[in-house]
Amino acid sequence: MNMQHSCLRRKRQISEETVRYLPATAEDEKEMLAVIGVESMEDLFTDIPDEIRLKEALAIPAAVSESELLKQMKDLAEKNVSAGQMPIFMGAGTYDHYIPSVVDAVISRSEFYTAYTPYQAEASQGELQAIFEFQSMISELTGMEATNSSLYDGFASLSEAVGLAAAVTKRKEIVLSQAVHPNARAVVHTAAKGRGLEVIEVLMEKDVTNFGVTRCLTTPDTAAIVVQYPNFFGSVEDLAVVKKIAEDKGALLIVMANPLALGILEAPGKLGADIVVGDTQPFGLPMSFGGPHCGYFSVNQKHIRKVPGRIVGETVDAEGERAFVLTLQSREQHIRREKATSYMSSNQALNALASAVCMAALGKQGVQEMAQLNVDKAAYFAQALQDKGFAILNQSPFFNEFVIDLPFPAEEANKALLEAGIIGGYSLAKTYKKPNQLLVCATEKRTKEEIDRFIAVLEGMEHA
Repeated sequence: MNMQHSCLRRKRQISEETVRYLPATAEDEKEMLAVIGVESMEDLFTDIPDEIRLKEALAIPAAVSESELLKQMKDLAEKNVSAGQMPIFMGAGTYDHYIPSVVDAVISRSEFYTAYTPYQAEASQGELQAIFEFQSMISELTGMEATNSSLYDGFASLSEAVGLAAAVTKRKEIVLSQAVHPNARAVVHTAAKGRGLEVIEVLMEKDVTNFGVTRCLTTPDTAAIVVQYPNFFGSVEDLAVVKKIAEDKGALLIVMANPLALGILEAPGKLGADIVVGDTQPFGLPMSFGGPHCGYFSVNQKHIRKVPGRIVGETVDAEGERAFVLTLQSREQHIRREKATSYMSSNQALNALASAVCMAALGKQGVQEMAQLNVDKAAYFAQALQDKGFAILNQSPFFNEFVIDLPFPAEEANKALLEAGIIGGYSLAKTYKKPNQLLVCATEKRTKEEIDRFIAVLEGMEHA
C-alpha cells in the first residue's frame, strides 16, 4: 500500500514538472489576454496589414521516422552544387578562396567553437589573444593604428563607419560612390535614415567613381566620402584623389577594402583614409550561401573611443607575464546609453579566429603571393576574352574581378555556363540596369583550363 502511494506521488510530481514545458492552456491564454486588455489573440496582430497575413494553415508535412527524415534531407542536400563540384566565377562580395586545413582544425576545438563573445573577459585569455592577433594583422594590412574585434559583416561595418563620421564631424551628409557594392549602399541608406543623415550617391565614370562630380557634391556639410577599394567592379580607385577632395571640405574618407587585395595594394591608411572597413571572408571563411561573414573596422588613434564593438589590448599580469584585456567596450550594455557608439551586441569571434588562423598560416609572403595570383589569373582571363573579341568594361587596373560587355544578355550566358558545368558571374541587369554586362571573378583557385572552358562557352553562344 505504501509502495502504491509512493508511486502515485511520484507520478503526480512528474506531471507537475512536465506541464511547465507545455504550451499555455486555453485558460492560461484567456487569463493573459484579460490582463493586457484584449479579447483575442487576433487582436495582438492588428498592426500587420491584412493583405500580407497568412490566411491558411501552414503546409507542414506529416511526421516521419528519423531514418526517413535523414534520407529526405540527404536527397535535398545532393541537389546542391558546391564550388568543389563546379568552378565558380562569381565574386561580388563572396569569394571562392583557398582555406588552409589548419583553419578548421583550430576553430573546431571546443574551447573556441562553444565560446561566446567574452563578457568575463580576463578569464578567456586564449580567446582574447586570438582576437588581439586578428586586430593586429588587420591593422597591418589596412595601415591603420587600431582595429576592433569584429562586426557581423563588411556592410554592417560600413554603416557603423558612416555613423562614426557623422558623430565626430557633427555633419549630416554622406557622399557615397555608386561603385560601392549595391547591398552595402542599401545598408548605408537604411542606417542613415535612422540617424537623420542624407546620402548623396555619386555616378561613375566608366568603371570608377567620377571624381569631378564627387568634388561638386562635397560641401561643408559633408561628413564623409565613401569609396570601395577595389570597387564593386574590381577596379582600383585613386584614394589619394578622393582624400584631397575630402580634406578640402573637412570631411572624413571612409574606405571599404578587400583585405586580401591589401596584400599587394597600397594600404588605405597610408593614402589618408580615416576609417577603413571591410569583410574578412577572403581569409578562411567558406562561401556558405553568402554568410556568415566577419566585418572589420579600423581607425587611427584619434577616433578609437568612437569605435563600435570591442578592442582587445595587451598588458602584463600581476606576475609580469604577458596578458590580454578587453580594453574598450563601447556598447550600451557596458556604458551609459547616451554614450554608446553602436547597436552591435556581439562580435564574430569564431569567424575572426578563422581569418586570423588563415592569415597566420599563409604568412606575410603567402598573403602577397595569394593576392598576386588573383591579379595574374584575372589579367589572363580578361586578355583571353579580349583576344576572342569580347569587350572588357574596366579601363583602370583591377584586382580579381572585371566586367564583360557581352553581345547577348548576361543571364543567358550564366544559363549556358551552368549547363556546361560552370557557375558564371554576377549579372548587372538588376542593380545597374546593364542586362548585357557580367561581373566575373578569377581567384587563385581558378585554373587555365577552367578559364578557357568559360571562354569557349561564350564563343559558342556568339557563333550560335
